[in-house]
Amino acid sequence: METSRAGRPALEIVVFEGLTPYKKARDEQLSLVERRKIDRAPDTLLLVEHEPVITLGLRAEESGVLASAAYLRDHNIDVHRVERGGKTTYHGPGQVVAYPILYLDGLRLGIQSYVSKLEETMILAAGRMGVESYRREGMIGVFCERGKIGAIGVRVTKGVCFHGFAFNVAPDLSHYKLIVPCGMNDIPVTSVAEVLGRAPSFADARGRIAQAFSEAFDMEPRFRVS
Repeated sequence: METSRAGRPALEIVVFEGLTPYKKARDEQLSLVERRKIDRAPDTLLLVEHEPVITLGLRAEESGVLASAAYLRDHNIDVHRVERGGKTTYHGPGQVVAYPILYLDGLRLGIQSYVSKLEETMILAAGRMGVESYRREGMIGVFCERGKIGAIGVRVTKGVCFHGFAFNVAPDLSHYKLIVPCGMNDIPVTSVAEVLGRAPSFADARGRIAQAFSEAFDMEPRFRVS
């Protein structure tokens, strides 16, 4: 595992500029996972803002998508069934989606401690944007007074993790009415913009996510724009 001169594990952070199709980011993840397994790629964090898309995890049922196929087609919203854990979620403009591709054994992390650090990342970043957030017992993700603000869905194969988390900066929250978010009907989905009454800079929010991730995982970041 590569380390910095300060002795901390190195982390390559790749920022995708503009709206990114879901398939492009997933293909990049899968390629990195295979290379990371044989130590041909560094631990990497992909930061993406997606075009509107609905994804179904391993435990998701088709009933988790409430919108008709015709509506989704007419509004150019794709649906992808993927290999991550969890149920149904939405990604779209105004949401920072983070895909860590890390060798967890090298970081001495088990799956529970890894997910906890993803939650810690979002809690730290939200606080620096002015939103107090927290964990809820028995639930995965990050919550605040207005509802759920960050969702997590991951997969680990041969010690390498992929997929990750989605943090709501200022997405179109009406799009969550198209699904049953993470299988929960009774908890509203919110965003930094809804809580604060204003939309923060997306670039600033993305930077805070990157900084918080580096701190939560105690890694030395280096940035690359894709």
